[in-house]
Amino acid sequence: MKTSANVPATSEGIDAGEKVAGRKHHIGVDTLGLLLAVWVTAASVSDNVGGMHLMSHIAATHPRVTRAWADTGYRTKAIEHGARLGIDVEVVQRTPGAIGFKVIPRRWVVERTFGLLMHHRRLARDYETHPHRSEAIIHVAVIDLISRRLTRESTLNWRDT
Repeated sequence: MKTSANVPATSEGIDAGEKVAGRKHHIGVDTLGLLLAVWVTAASVSDNVGGMHLMSHIAATHPRVTRAWADTGYRTKAIEHGARLGIDVEVVQRTPGAIGFKVIPRRWVVERTFGLLMHHRRLARDYETHPHRSEAIIHVAVIDLISRRLTRESTLNWRDT
């Protein structure tokens, strides 16, 4: 995620794969897309490190989780770390030979959560000076999402104003 000009250079980096300067949001969600864990880091932090941190947090706070699906960026270290924690991690692969956009099974749940979070103006760009504040804003956005689902009310998002 791109950051604003007020974010200190020490808390942002460059993601070589995506070619984006900013921060990475590592999230763990359940099958409904509700947030289990979030970790905001500089974009230069590898996906393996983010995955291992998330799985450690999920194993500690949600001990009933025994299976996880991960993106192809989460490689052997994250899978082995999950196995040590008792979480069976399966990497969801893109269909070989697929051209253009294709829905990847299980991966769309995380992408939908990211899309729903982007409806909150504060999350369209990372304005927070500290990563832990970004995590707090993500938690607030998820609380708003859950309350709207429970009450079945639709509130205006920043695009509707």
